[in-house]
This record gives sequence, structure tokens and C-alpha cells, in this order.
Amino acid sequence: MSGFESNRRRRLAGVMARHVEHGDVGGVAWLAACGGDIETGTAGFLTRGAPAPVERDSIFRISSMTKPIVAVAALILVEECRLRLEDPVDELLPELAGRRVLVSGRGAIDGATVPARRSITVHDVLTFRLGLGMDFEAPWPQPLLEAMGRLELGAGPPEPQVPPAPDEWMHRLSTLPLLYQPGERWLYNTGADVLGVLIARAAGQPLDAFLADRVFGPLGMVDTGFFARDPGRLGSCYTVDPGSGERRVYDPPAGQWAKPPAFPSGGGGLVSTLDDLHAFGRMLLARGRLPGGSWLLAPASVDAMTTDQLGVGRGSPALDADGTQGWGYGVGVQVRRRGLGPAAGSYGWAGGMGSSWGNDPAKDFVGIVLTTDMFAGPSPPPAIIQDFWTSAYAAMED
Repeated sequence: MSGFESNRRRRLAGVMARHVEHGDVGGVAWLAACGGDIETGTAGFLTRGAPAPVERDSIFRISSMTKPIVAVAALILVEECRLRLEDPVDELLPELAGRRVLVSGRGAIDGATVPARRSITVHDVLTFRLGLGMDFEAPWPQPLLEAMGRLELGAGPPEPQVPPAPDEWMHRLSTLPLLYQPGERWLYNTGADVLGVLIARAAGQPLDAFLADRVFGPLGMVDTGFFARDPGRLGSCYTVDPGSGERRVYDPPAGQWAKPPAFPSGGGGLVSTLDDLHAFGRMLLARGRLPGGSWLLAPASVDAMTTDQLGVGRGSPALDADGTQGWGYGVGVQVRRRGLGPAAGSYGWAGGMGSSWGNDPAKDFVGIVLTTDMFAGPSPPPAIIQDFWTSAYAAMED
């Protein structure tokens, strides 16, 4: 691939800068890489009204972009036969054995239940079909999420200092029924947190330690973790008050990511940087190969991770309205092109605290955008995210 056309790469920078000038976000960092042609840029400040600008090595809360990283960790254990995709999780997660399932998945959380028809499998957890989570198609408020909130299980935007340690987290989760039978329906987020506990128990070490040893270390992801070791490079995260419409600080630099959490959230707990995430994306584009020539994952694992597991060719109505996106292991997978963006076979995911990442194997492309401002909801993504992808694809020469 020949990379980016010079005038259009400047247009990408201008588009990103305008979103800061207009106040859409306080700060942004982005990276677009076609093979060896890498375009990066920054605009704005880590905290509004403070002098520290966003830099290439600034640290951002990546929230749900944690999910693909944790899926890679799980696949490492699958390759080592310490996890098996079709095995029940009952032995490692006894809290999820012998489940009851609501007769009405959208009804009251204390409604009538029936026994689960089978055990939850590792594959169910990886594909978010274990029967627990956020239903993108259901009305709000959702009874399960309200109950999880009361139990401090992390049902809303990430709050890493709130949930209890993993064993207690699993105990509290076990008090709730499944919304749907195992394997029946894709539901968001909770599966990734359960996956994090499953990885830790299978590996015999905490999730943060396993990720550091087996993923971050080999990839050189020195700034990725469940808290910011250099808080001076972490900015504020902003949200908009739904009542007043006013912007406010959701989390300051000295807030919930300033120290290790009791519960390392596989669903949304990590912080990271442009270059760390680029290393992760390049590894997947190389089908698991590390820059030195060794393998983090087998190509077969990467292929499985980045293939729609929900039904190739039809996507999932739980993920988008037009059926262009399905779900692999921890990533959304394009089953057909949508607009100017990624072609079929592309994959990636976004973080609701203001981030987005995607790989396009056909273009040898990695794209990353990290901002200081939370999304207003699951969809559509904010204008700065949409404009990044439009501008990056428009800048490609081939």
C-alpha cells in the first residue's frame, strides 16, 4: 500500500483540530497507519483550562477498548489448553453453575424463572452470549443493569474503585438470574468482566498480572494497565449532564484511575496510549506475530477472533441497525462495507469514554483516535469519531 495522500493527511489534522476549537472535545490524539506510513497528531489539552497539552504519549481511559485485549489473553489460554471453547465454565466459575433464567428477559429481575437448558461455555462468555448484560434493543431503564448497579457490579460507565474484588464480584453476580438461555442472545459488556475473572482463575494469577506478563510485556505496551502509573500524562474525562446539558468532569487525573482497582475490569478498566494500541493493532494485522518474529497468538486464533461468530453474512441487530457489523471475540467485525469506512473483514471496537480503534487487513491499516470526552450513548458515535474514520479513509492513496 502506498499510504496517505499529502493534502488529505493535512485535512485529517485540520478536521481533528476543528473539533477541539469548537469545544466538542477538550483534547484528542490520533494515529492512522497504512503499513509503514504512520500519521499521528494531537490537539487540545488534557484538562480544559489547564496548560498541559495532549501529547503523543498522553494516557487515556480506553474503557471498552479493553475488551479486545482481554479476548487476546483468553485465546492465549485456549491455545495452551488451559481453557477450551466448548467446555462449561462451571469448574472455574462455580458461581455460574446451575443457573435460573427469566421467563421474560425484559421483565422484572425478580420475575418467574426456569432452569437453564445447559451450562454456560467459554465460547458463550467470549461471544457475550452467557445470558447477562446490556440489551441494546431493550428500553431503558433495564432491570438487570439497575440491580447490578445496586450490587456495585459496574453496570454503567466505568468506575474502577467501586466494584469489589473478583471473588466477591462473582458471588454478587450469582444472585441474579440470566436474562436469556446460554447461547441465545448477544448482550453487551458483562461477558467481558466475567471473562476477566475466568482468565485469572485459569491462569492462576490476577488478570492485571497475566496481561502484564503475557500481552503488554511482549508487545512493549509500557503505558497500558488498570491505573495510570504516570498520572501527569493522564487528563480529565468529561461527560455531559443529561439534565442540564452542561459539560462536567466525570473523572479527574487524581480520580479513579490513580491507583489499582480491587476489580480489574475486563470490560472497561484499562488506560493506554496511541503507540501501545498501535502495537496491539499491528500484532493482530500480522496475524499474531510480534515484531521480533515470535508469535503472541497463532494465526488460527486471530482468524477466529476476527470472524463474525454470530452468523456470517447477517451481522447482529444487537450491534447495528443495518446489519453491517457482527461480533467476533472481543471485537466488532464488518460483514459488509458501511459508507466510506472499513470493508468487510475489518474489525475493531470503540470505548465509550471517547476512543475508537480499528484494523482493515485489506488496506494494512490501523486507525486509533483517543479523546477526553465520553460518548453520549452507544450509537451513533460522536462527530469527531465519525470524521476521523471518514478523513482517514479519504486520505488513503490506494
